[in-house]
Amino acid sequence: MTNDPYKEIFTPAVLQDLFPADRSDSFFEALYGDTEEGAYDIALDYQGYAPNSRSLHFVFNLSERPDKCLACHLTHGLPEVFSRHPVIGVADLINKINGLLGEQGKCGEWQLGATQNLSRKLYGVPLTIKLR
Repeated sequence: MTNDPYKEIFTPAVLQDLFPADRSDSFFEALYGDTEEGAYDIALDYQGYAPNSRSLHFVFNLSERPDKCLACHLTHGLPEVFSRHPVIGVADLINKINGLLGEQGKCGEWQLGATQNLSRKLYGVPLTIKLR
């Protein structure tokens, strides 16, 4: 993903603003009724732009919390949960990204990919946004 005209938009500060760190606790509070039940913290990371497919690539990084087992709490259905859960708010996230793009493009269809094991304490849920 070279020649990325969007990398200057999606800085760490912007990503933090798009998906604040406290959203993890809100997600587990809504899911389990207790933030202590959460096995991981969720953060949004920008992976780059693919000009051939005209798509932006992000990942929801799931980092294991201390004294928790990340692998024990993941399911194959996590992308489906993320896509519909109001606290994760993917549709709202897409709208905010669309606003950041300005004249550089408009968001079209989006898709969450299968959960990926990136390391023992890190998993990822890819988010791909096609540009129109």
